[in-house]
Amino acid sequence: MESKTYPFFRGLFRGIFKGFYRWKVIGQENIPDGEGLVLCANHISNWDPVLLGCGIERQVHFMAKAELFRIPVISSLIKDFGTYPVKRGAGDRQAIRTSLELAKQGKVLGIFPEGKRNRTSQGNVGNIQPGAAMIALKSGVRVVPVAIIGPYRLFRSVTIIYGQPIDLTAAVAGKETAERTQAAAEIIRSEIQKILDIHKPQV
Repeated sequence: MESKTYPFFRGLFRGIFKGFYRWKVIGQENIPDGEGLVLCANHISNWDPVLLGCGIERQVHFMAKAELFRIPVISSLIKDFGTYPVKRGAGDRQAIRTSLELAKQGKVLGIFPEGKRNRTSQGNVGNIQPGAAMIALKSGVRVVPVAIIGPYRLFRSVTIIYGQPIDLTAAVAGKETAERTQAAAEIIRSEIQKILDIHKPQV
């Protein structure tokens, strides 16, 4: 069930994106109801989590750096948004457990598998981390590849495209256990790149 504040802020930011950034959303019909999903998107701006969540009708849950949860007002607000803490710089087992629990409960997770903003290669997905693939494989939920095409500049077009859900478990069936996560991560990277290649503006 969505929090009470989430729909309000989603509507507020939708208005901002539509009014100031010529916002376009493609592929909303690819987001099924009633099942856990992992949305995996390229990462070009600090605005990306907001954009990713605004594009669909379901609430999206994100990890956020643990330091934010020490600030009383911010902590209360982001918890209500369904955000949960992750410790940076090391594998955070509690954050992984929370991710798996949410996915198995039928929630939507938003993850940027590049791990950080990609400032150097607009239109190309960089090396990605295996965490999103691992969560999808262990929870058994499908992954939705998502492409964000900027830049975030006033009155310039910002587009978000939600691709077709992918069953990674089926896609890597038959591979050795040690290879499955890496193979699944490469599928995620490849599918995001395909969407970017199809939709990126022609120069």
